[in-house]
Amino acid sequence: MALTKLTKNLIDGTFGTEWVSTIQTSNFTAVASKGYFVNTTAGTITINLPAGVVGTEIVIQDYAGTFGTNKVLLNTNGSEKIQGSALEGQITTNNATAVLIYQDATKGWTSQDVELNVPLSVDYLIVAGGGAGGGHINTDYGGGGGAGGYLTGTQNTPAVATNYLITVGAGAASGTNGSNSQAFSTTATGGGGGGWYQGGNPATGIGSDGGSGGGGASGFAGSGMPPFPGGSATPSGQGNDGGECNNSGGYQSAGGGGAGAAGANVSGSGGAGGAGGVGLSSTITGSSVFYAGGGGGSGYNGAGGAGGNGGGGYGASYNPNVFPAAAGTANTGGGGGGSVNGVGNGGDGGSGIVILRYPSGYTISGLSGTTTNVGSDKVTTFTSGTGNIQFN
Repeated sequence: MALTKLTKNLIDGTFGTEWVSTIQTSNFTAVASKGYFVNTTAGTITINLPAGVVGTEIVIQDYAGTFGTNKVLLNTNGSEKIQGSALEGQITTNNATAVLIYQDATKGWTSQDVELNVPLSVDYLIVAGGGAGGGHINTDYGGGGGAGGYLTGTQNTPAVATNYLITVGAGAASGTNGSNSQAFSTTATGGGGGGWYQGGNPATGIGSDGGSGGGGASGFAGSGMPPFPGGSATPSGQGNDGGECNNSGGYQSAGGGGAGAAGANVSGSGGAGGAGGVGLSSTITGSSVFYAGGGGGSGYNGAGGAGGNGGGGYGASYNPNVFPAAAGTANTGGGGGGSVNGVGNGGDGGSGIVILRYPSGYTISGLSGTTTNVGSDKVTTFTSGTGNIQFN
């Protein structure tokens, strides 16, 4: 026996629903007692719900079976609720027929096919490219490169299906500053290059400003030159200053600043280069890893300065053993080591890195990264390039 229209409506819960024949393919405002065929093939669609009246129904039908890929988001009218919460709702089940019923001011709009859109919280680590160690094969003794800026934090409620620009800064070369890294419009500043004295121009011996400052270079011992200070950590909060060389004797140069400490100063005639400042450790990947160590300054009658823990390169030395300056480690933002006249150039800065940690129910598309699972989270690591990402 065929079901009457009244009986069918009572069974399927759509009594009194008037269906809109136009397929909805973009954001729209729903009207009470109407049903809508919604096609999210092209992307997420937001439906604004009307003011609630007790017993009012709205029906949402997945037209193309794509709600699981591109969800429907539900916004209420003013301060009304969904499932008794002030959070927005979402429909994420393919081929769903969601019947929304307005109960009262306490519960608001409710449906067994609607869940709350819990805010997405993303932890981040952003490290910029490290500064290069100062010096050239035909110049005097270079200071260590400053580490790239180091930033950690949490980005709350990034929107799904929205572009966010990610940039991984490159390490520097030839005494220059590293390149900036970026995520969620938050920028880590490239590390400052180490100073490298060029005859007759004392200003060249000063370390450059950056995420961490580059170390001061050495001039000619006993020539009465003023001290060559290290560069400043600019802007503040991303690293530390480079060390100072006071030019009181010897040819040693100062270390570059690191995220966790300033570069070491040098004075007197000991000849050993200043150590790079230590970096900082992060456990965002599930393990403790140091990043953003400063580069060591060059030494003459002694060893080159040690690179700071966190990828800083060691400084060059000339006597008693000849060692060229080391580069900062890739994807740590470590500063490069300073050079020695006649041995080689300052070490290149290490490239930066961007790491994001977020709930495992989401995926990232766009710029290529490497994703692993850590507990109930995913961790995506970006090691090069620039481009947009989206959360879905």
